[in-house]
Amino acid sequence: MALTHRQLRERFSKFLVSHGHAEVPPISLVPQNDPTTLFTGSGMQQFVPYLLGQKHPQGTRLFNIQHCIRVQDIEEVGDNRHDTLFEMMGNWSLGDYFKKEQLQNFFTFLTDKKIGLGLDPKKLFVTVFEGNEQAPRDTTSIEVWTEIFKRVGISSEIGERIFLYPAEKNWWSRAGEPKNMPAGEPGGPDSEVFYLFDVEHDPAFGKECHPNCDCGRFMEIGNSVFMQYKKLDDGSFENLPKMNVDFGGGLERLLAAANNDPDIFHADINSHIVNGVETATNHEYEDPSNQKAMRIIADHLKTATFIIKDGITPSNKEQGYVLRRLLRRALVKIRALNNSFSAEAVAPIVEQVVQTYNGIYFDAKVDTAKIIPVIQDEISKFQKTLDRGLRELEKLDEINGTIAFDLYQTYGFPFEITQEIMSEKGIKLSKEEYDNAVKTHQAKSRSSADHKFKGGLADQSNQTVKYHTATHLLHQALFDVIGDSVRQEGSNITADRLRFDFYCDNQPTDEDIEKVEKIMNEKISQEIPVNMKVMDKKEAETIGARSFFKEKYPDEVKIYFIGKDKEDVKSAYSKEFCGGPHVENTKEIGEIQIKRFKKIGSNMFRIYAK
Repeated sequence: MALTHRQLRERFSKFLVSHGHAEVPPISLVPQNDPTTLFTGSGMQQFVPYLLGQKHPQGTRLFNIQHCIRVQDIEEVGDNRHDTLFEMMGNWSLGDYFKKEQLQNFFTFLTDKKIGLGLDPKKLFVTVFEGNEQAPRDTTSIEVWTEIFKRVGISSEIGERIFLYPAEKNWWSRAGEPKNMPAGEPGGPDSEVFYLFDVEHDPAFGKECHPNCDCGRFMEIGNSVFMQYKKLDDGSFENLPKMNVDFGGGLERLLAAANNDPDIFHADINSHIVNGVETATNHEYEDPSNQKAMRIIADHLKTATFIIKDGITPSNKEQGYVLRRLLRRALVKIRALNNSFSAEAVAPIVEQVVQTYNGIYFDAKVDTAKIIPVIQDEISKFQKTLDRGLRELEKLDEINGTIAFDLYQTYGFPFEITQEIMSEKGIKLSKEEYDNAVKTHQAKSRSSADHKFKGGLADQSNQTVKYHTATHLLHQALFDVIGDSVRQEGSNITADRLRFDFYCDNQPTDEDIEKVEKIMNEKISQEIPVNMKVMDKKEAETIGARSFFKEKYPDEVKIYFIGKDKEDVKSAYSKEFCGGPHVENTKEIGEIQIKRFKKIGSNMFRIYAK
């Protein structure tokens, strides 16, 4: 019997709990108060402050399973191993265990037939940092792996079982390779584990096959990052006083390895969705000529379902643009397989997505009915112009940025779709030319989105920290003026302004918004201290601490509160579940003005302030 994704989750959880780890809930796909990235792109994103030295309320051994989106992988989807939305299974050691215990534990989980996945050790290959003039070779990991393989009777010669790679492959820091790291920056080597499938090497990818070859024989199933060093002013490195482990392994890829099947779309986490695609297109997945398109359809509709679940709707900006791009690309592929496809036929595919993850990320009774109309509406709009746009593209023997932008304005074709279709005809389209053809405000929007795709840490400048605290004041002031129906739907903070989205039963009046602004500035002028306390989640809820309803929280939480008494959280003016950072006193914020207020949906509203 093939291992299911629910069985894999259960085994991973039990294994790490048995080794003293506490489970940390996943965060939303749409990061709160992080203007540098559109989506949560890794499991470690919420752990960065703790990897850099903050104390985590749940201890030094942690794990979770985090759903992630990597926009940069959209164009890679279509083969048997890439997906836009994936789940990262991760564990962390914050100054606790290090290389030996981490590598041994992961190997045990991979190979043990009773408590792990029962993989054949002979199918496992590992990579280690080779060292350079700035940072030494990771000899400890080499020694640990050598001993691990020796215990199971496997030779582990360098270049045969253990492979050495340069910093671009086996080093992690926020700045990248050691040479790019500023003084004071932490970083360190990493060690990846690859699974060998029974696939012939394709010489098109090089004469010799190796773990990082893209021919399909090897698949990376886990990476242990060892935050070991701090860079000094003279360019050398010294050991950190507390060394951390950051491990991540793709759930879909671990499932593929466990079932010895290199196609992640065969595993039950995707296969039911693919079945829905087969029904919608009247084509069989096992026909090789259909597989690329059907993988794209399944992946993009799954990703879209998750994005909509987190409150995003199709638009021409930021997350909404990615959602629109995914849905329109999926429709192009569907229509290529079934020209009579209608928007209504997408419902069974979405239902399969929700059922696959029901009880994990979705409530099937509630979410299906909310998500399907959003997808059907977007697909219906695009269908009206799709055929005409495709006919125009078929006529073209050459293209430039102006023509591509005209296709976007006239037919709603995102640049990436036009570029992909023309590429299939052997015609190149320059992104630079396209950007030059876009109106100024659209060019700025696209430039902003491209920057965000790079990911990274949130901007934690003084101004963004001030706006973060101001957001807490705004949240409470809305409750004061409008009442208990107020519910936070999202926020976005940059160095230039704060944005706050909320739900309430009745539309606030201009007078209501003026009152909210007045209350905020009164609290700022009262110079109220801002404090943090780690509390039991149930206790925090009992005393009225506000939480973001889309997030899941651990049993112990950080509560930031704005009140005169640093010990009395209950009577504080504002108290919220939050990871920080914040100012120490409201006087640091300065005067706040609400610059714009608008309705963005049914009982949904948005405030801009600065």
